[in-house]
Amino acid sequence: MEHIRELRNRILKALLAVVVGSVLGWIFREHLVDFLRSPYCRLPRHLTNPFEIKGHSCNLYAPGLFDPLFFQLKLAIAAGIVFSAPVWMYQLWAFVAPGLHARERRWSYLFIGTAVPLFAIGAVMAYFAMSKGLRFLLGVTPSGITPWITIDSYLSYAMAMLLIFGLSFELPLVVVLLNLARVLTHQRFRKWRRMIIFLVFVFAAVATPSPDPFSMLLLAVPCVVLVEAAEVFVWLNDRRRARLGTVYPGLTPEEITEYGLDSETATSADLDDIEAGR
Repeated sequence: MEHIRELRNRILKALLAVVVGSVLGWIFREHLVDFLRSPYCRLPRHLTNPFEIKGHSCNLYAPGLFDPLFFQLKLAIAAGIVFSAPVWMYQLWAFVAPGLHARERRWSYLFIGTAVPLFAIGAVMAYFAMSKGLRFLLGVTPSGITPWITIDSYLSYAMAMLLIFGLSFELPLVVVLLNLARVLTHQRFRKWRRMIIFLVFVFAAVATPSPDPFSMLLLAVPCVVLVEAAEVFVWLNDRRRARLGTVYPGLTPEEITEYGLDSETATSADLDDIEAGR
């Protein structure tokens, strides 16, 4: 019951932070709408104003009476989740951390400290690629058909692009975590490197709606660079494990690190004490 009460308190604090962030999103909703609509407004006028309405160049349409209100509410809630991310991520961490070992906490620090910047970089890339995708999607409209871009469909497209790019940039982090968990070694990664890079380009080609190479490369090239950086980490970590295994036979690298030993200060008595206390 104590853990349930703590979980309840953590969830209430996280929800309160999201509510406060949503209120801020509602206050600045006009700026958020302009920011989100900017990629659409960068398109040629004949694509954003198919009805040739005088004085309107990049309007989005609301077919329903309540659609403008619901659109702003959805946007405010999404902004609230983003604005309050440090708070609700801390609440999640504060609930989980007491049950983790020192090694697991270090992995969690690595995950949180790396996942957020990588997702943000991917979202920025998606924002610049949105115009290319919109240009293609609207440019392939057959003659006799006029696209009617509603606010709901545009919001769904924007959120999908942000999530696709953001999650794609988490791929190197997954590789690192698999190596830390002893699931993926550098030898195995090197064997599948070409296939991984090929699949990254295939995914980028499928995930980006625009067929031009710029949008695909905007997603694929950074992902490949990050994957190669992850490979360097995997290679260095495997070499460290091999070196520690030679210096301290019978002990795992995690045990060696947990006890604060190194090759210069540890004695045979230290190793005997660890072996006896296992």
